[in-house]
Amino acid sequence: MKTFLINIKQLAGIQEDISKLKLKGKEMGVLTTLENAYLEIENGLISGFGEMRSLPNTDNSKIEDCSGKVVIPAWCDSHTHLVFAGTRETEFVDRINGLTYEEVAARGGGIINSAKRLQTATEEELYQAAWTRLEEIKSMGTGAVEIKSGYGLSFDAELKILRVIKRLKAESDLTIKATFLGAHAVPPEFKGNKDGYLDMLINEVLPVIKEENLADYIDIFCETNYFTVADAERIMEAGASIGLQSKIHVNQFTSIGGIQAGIKHKALSLDHLEVMTDEDIEDLHKSETMPTALPSCSFFLKIPFAPVRKMIDQGLAIALATDYNPGSTPSGKIPFVISLACIYQRLTPEEAINAVTMNSAYAMGISDTHGSITIGKKANLIITKEISSYNYIPYAFGGNHVERVILGGK
Repeated sequence: MKTFLINIKQLAGIQEDISKLKLKGKEMGVLTTLENAYLEIENGLISGFGEMRSLPNTDNSKIEDCSGKVVIPAWCDSHTHLVFAGTRETEFVDRINGLTYEEVAARGGGIINSAKRLQTATEEELYQAAWTRLEEIKSMGTGAVEIKSGYGLSFDAELKILRVIKRLKAESDLTIKATFLGAHAVPPEFKGNKDGYLDMLINEVLPVIKEENLADYIDIFCETNYFTVADAERIMEAGASIGLQSKIHVNQFTSIGGIQAGIKHKALSLDHLEVMTDEDIEDLHKSETMPTALPSCSFFLKIPFAPVRKMIDQGLAIALATDYNPGSTPSGKIPFVISLACIYQRLTPEEAINAVTMNSAYAMGISDTHGSITIGKKANLIITKEISSYNYIPYAFGGNHVERVILGGK
């Protein structure tokens, strides 16, 4: 049976060219929209759309009246750490009292704190907590999400996270991609022996990942006091040897060459980018990688926002994601990310929405099936409440304007 969404106030995010996989520069400022529109769904896919005056025969079809409502592609969140154990409010208070993120980590907080908790949690406990978070982000419009490991930092715990993600993939109606981020920090038991830890990840964990098909991508935190550019290249090469493309953390606090290493190894995305040099921006022009900014991380940690206005003005594509995790971004709310990008990074609503739909789908490797209103793509859609226009979403940042989410036509 076909489903028709009719009387749509605005149908936004239309991309008629299915071969168009991402938007860059001035293209990001165009969010193709139809007023008073319909959309047709068949077999879980978008099968047609147009103005209401061209509505085809709807006999024997399911009808959804969207009068006064906006329909847009469901969000694609291309960077999260959604599987974790426990929260870190104490560190939040420490930062209020003046400690930096680095000082909190030096006192045993940060990633190491989360890893200790996760190592003692059962797989079932992690699954149930992650399932609740998935349902929460779905209610706010997310239809596809990338989930990283990295809060285990041991052989058993990293695999535990990836097995939870695999189970979530099988049981959730969201589209999920898994990323192995064992090289998120050096655990205490490998203090002074970073190479030994990387040896363990490459020689012991990666073979199990390959055998059990536990990951789609590989990642590393390439940053001062964490992992070097040489470490990042080693991890990317190891991942590529078993078919894992890289998506790496770079330039959160310093620019040390991670951008160039990611480009060299054809990383799908380079994420964070709070600190960017002119050379970094220029080099991104020479690649197909997707620069991905994480505005809510900057907001929560009170660190610089990635210079995405400058990057778009210089012709680059940009994706936005939440970085949902317990330490630096305890939120998976994409509409808030859109608002932050508009308010603090001077993106237009059109640019911000394209960054969390079409371009973030590219950053997940799913842009042929997700991220736009395109015939033949998966019917992953948001129906808003009655609002004046899509501009209202970043403007009214405090509310949830999503009335209903359609995933795979359901």
